[in-house]
Amino acid sequence: MKVYTEYLTINTDNRIDFVNITPEVEKIVKESGVKDGIVLVNPMHITASVFVNDNESGLIQDFKNWLEKLAPKKFNYKHHQTGEDNGFSHLWRTIMGRETTVAISDGKLDFGTWETIFYGEFDGMRNKKILVKVLGE
Repeated sequence: MKVYTEYLTINTDNRIDFVNITPEVEKIVKESGVKDGIVLVNPMHITASVFVNDNESGLIQDFKNWLEKLAPKKFNYKHHQTGEDNGFSHLWRTIMGRETTVAISDGKLDFGTWETIFYGEFDGMRNKKILVKVLGE
């Protein structure tokens, strides 16, 4: 079995952003040479998420609105007593999930219709790492 690891660095222009990272992951899968296996994509930060969904701008706005209702940005979180102002970011990450795994078949991401890999940034505007680990034959 092959194991191939690469790291992406991302720095969003906005504190909250959703970035389609599918092309970067596809490139890494191709470089790995794995034809049949899986790829794990992990944001490696406690205020970011990686998830699979539809690449549609209305849906992205729906995510933002939904997250704001569940854990509003302007709320007096206990976490803020540490000097931070990002309590909502930690909650959003928990809601959206930590990481994703996608199957690889014939050397390509084996997606369903409309599936796309997103990086969800909830406390950005600084460098963050994303782990991409490919396993298979």
